[in-house]
Amino acid sequence: MNRRRTATTTVTAAALAALLLPLSLTATGTAAAAGAPSAGAPSAGAPAASESRRTALELPRPTGRFPVGQETLHLVDRGRTDPWAGSGPRELMVTMRYPAQRGTGGPVRYLTREEARLLLADRELDGVIPVETLAGTAAHSRSQARPAAGRYPLIVLSPGFSVHRSTLTSLAEELASRGYVVASVDHAYESVGTAFPGGRVLECLACEKTEAGTPMREVSDNRARDVSFLLDRLTGRHPAWRHAGLIDTSRIAMAGHSIGGASALAAMAADPRVRAGINMDGGLATPAPGTGLGGRPFMLLGAQDGGPGGNPSWDRDWPRLDGWKRWITFADSGHFTFSDFPALAEQLGLPDPEAPLPGARSVELTRRYVAAFFDQHLKGKLQPLLDGPSPEAPEARFHTP
Repeated sequence: MNRRRTATTTVTAAALAALLLPLSLTATGTAAAAGAPSAGAPSAGAPAASESRRTALELPRPTGRFPVGQETLHLVDRGRTDPWAGSGPRELMVTMRYPAQRGTGGPVRYLTREEARLLLADRELDGVIPVETLAGTAAHSRSQARPAAGRYPLIVLSPGFSVHRSTLTSLAEELASRGYVVASVDHAYESVGTAFPGGRVLECLACEKTEAGTPMREVSDNRARDVSFLLDRLTGRHPAWRHAGLIDTSRIAMAGHSIGGASALAAMAADPRVRAGINMDGGLATPAPGTGLGGRPFMLLGAQDGGPGGNPSWDRDWPRLDGWKRWITFADSGHFTFSDFPALAEQLGLPDPEAPLPGARSVELTRRYVAAFFDQHLKGKLQPLLDGPSPEAPEARFHTP
């Protein structure tokens, strides 16, 4: 399968939506290799798109009481050779978001122009959607904002395969606004384009290798090692981040989308510092240990077809989750429901017919259930939302296989 080929050479509205709801390896890389639910194919009868689509895009505002600060870290693990390049140390780009003081800091960029250009080119949409439309998506964090005093739980976020860490910005901003420090990670050579220092933009060598047969478990296992290194650099004696004192090192958790969600389980299995985890619609490429997770909580949050029988790896590992656990799916949702993409596609007038859950509602539900999980397990605030079906969220289906 050639990840860079769309189903048709004719640019349709559905093909444009393929930028915001990627339908090839970004969705199916973990699906094909590890049983993840995948998005549907574009409909053949979609109306033709126009190059005049220049809608200004804006992410939904976070709902918590704190403004959100943002800083970027470049981390280098000189003890590991990069597994995809085969040479040089392993590198990470990390966006730190944190509760901030109101009225401080400056604007942030969603993507650099080159990152946006590579994403558009990867979907064969360069010249159709202007680079600046995607790159200039308005977020609500403030660069270099002064932190709000206090100590906060840390949540690591890992994105889907081949997509940039920015794709989880709406979720990251929500969590930070609710009193968490959030570290969103780009794992080197695992996106179609991520800017690194020195003018470098690293492209997806891992995509080429997995297409050639490298198991997706290599991705999730390597990401688990990345997370342990990240925690060392954020919580060690000489932390890499100047505001590391904000982090309550006794309350650390992880969530991820697609292979990033699989990596949350892998990281918990490898590192006891990760106290809780969420997998958002990712096939579990790294199986849960047969001995369990030491009673630590884990939640499976899936698309509409991700219930029992829809994802073999979830069926396999559900009995091995030996702590508090939930298996929840959202009706009318798709693989990328848990990212920023549905909200952006909705603003462009390009909803996904295979996942009709409205974009704004996708963000709202994702934020609500993820925040409830972390509020309960990191802050000790019981969340009735997680006990079963709720009239406030009729889309949520609870599964107890």
